[in-house]
Amino acid sequence: MTQTHHLIGVISDTHGLLRLQAVQALEGSELIIHAGDVGNAEVLGALQAVAPVRAVRGNTDRGAWAREIPAAEVVQVGGVLLYVLHDLHALDLDPAGAGFQAVIYGHSHRPDVDRRQGVLFLNPGSAGPRRFTLPVTVARLRLEGTSLQAEVVHLQI
Repeated sequence: MTQTHHLIGVISDTHGLLRLQAVQALEGSELIIHAGDVGNAEVLGALQAVAPVRAVRGNTDRGAWAREIPAAEVVQVGGVLLYVLHDLHALDLDPAGAGFQAVIYGHSHRPDVDRRQGVLFLNPGSAGPRRFTLPVTVARLRLEGTSLQAEVVHLQI
């Protein structure tokens, strides 16, 4: 039995600014997940040039381009289920009970990797305009079989 390996790029809170450093950090991903506050359709188009994109709508994503973007998304990669939403406070289910291995979110602009009740909680931080003294980051999610490892990547800007 062969174990499958997957590399997923995770980005959030671009607010219309897709930095070259973020694109470079996501290269090699087979899928990119954008956890909201995209900013505009051009950001999604540029990410799509790197890998297929699954995105959720953030609280600042408004207008015709954002209407088709869901507020939450279930993403399956191999045998792993990921629940994606923008604001973790809007989480209205028990991820472990629902069979999710990870919850991916944004909104706070603070990168975070945590495990709760066997579920990985991943916030890639903000890759867009710098906010206060918070770092500018993206994340990489590596799947080996059903094992998940997350890494926050600090962008040199």
